[in-house]
Amino acid sequence: MKVQTQALLIINGKGASNEALREAVYNLRAEGVELAVRVTWEHGDAARYVIEAIELGVETVIAGGGDGTINEVASALITHSTDSRPALGIIPLGTANDFATSCSIPIEMDQALKLAVQGRATDIDLARVNNEHYFINMATGGFGTRITTETPEKLKSALGGVSYFIHGLLRMDTLKADRCEITGPDFTWQGDALVIGIGNGRQAGGGQVICPDALINDGLIQLRLLTAEELLPSFLRSLLSDEENKNILSASLPWLEINAPHDMTFNLDGEPLTGKHFRIDILPNALQCRLPPHCALLG
Repeated sequence: MKVQTQALLIINGKGASNEALREAVYNLRAEGVELAVRVTWEHGDAARYVIEAIELGVETVIAGGGDGTINEVASALITHSTDSRPALGIIPLGTANDFATSCSIPIEMDQALKLAVQGRATDIDLARVNNEHYFINMATGGFGTRITTETPEKLKSALGGVSYFIHGLLRMDTLKADRCEITGPDFTWQGDALVIGIGNGRQAGGGQVICPDALINDGLIQLRLLTAEELLPSFLRSLLSDEENKNILSASLPWLEINAPHDMTFNLDGEPLTGKHFRIDILPNALQCRLPPHCALLG
């Protein structure tokens, strides 16, 4: 008789040697859980493993990695019909783990794995960009995007999330704004933006809370703009102070459009996307994700 596989764990290759996760997998299997494990080597592997998971009929596909890995698995899941789509589980194995941290996913591998397999599946939203790209946590544009995409891997490995902050201070000479127009339902803004945050989740760049009011089950994305009226003072206040900044604009919208006279680059959970036009829609209740009951991102 064919054994029913309950879950398939997709691990980013960088985290494949994690001994605590290996032990957690062995322990869960010893309890009778049928858990398959796959390791990614290159882009596109996660999508292939999601197809394999659906063919196996698993209840859960677990993304083991950072925000990029979670988004890659989520983006693959959304392309399949709801009838066959497994729930999403999360194991935080990345440098920053911004989405997992916001969701209160345990950092202990055994607890995270048990939650990913046995936790209650909850409907969550997913954001879609230009009808073909997705992000589960956040899209960032402007100076913040350049920092998160340019921070050296060795610095990230050594310092974790704080590396983004340090690298940002080292690159202050590149500080410049993006001129663009942003529109949405009952919202219009035009000007120079230093940082643009579009959040389904709340934080990015290694713990920087950019969209503090975002929820992953409210059918909305939170837009946060740091305008460039006072470039350097405004940027430093945004990093170093919790005080209200008059140069920060905020709105919660079901969709928005961004148009620019020049190419802009947005970081979609680690995937850079460059263009002059971006249409971002929220897809309500797009996926099911196994989350702790005290998850702060649930309304």
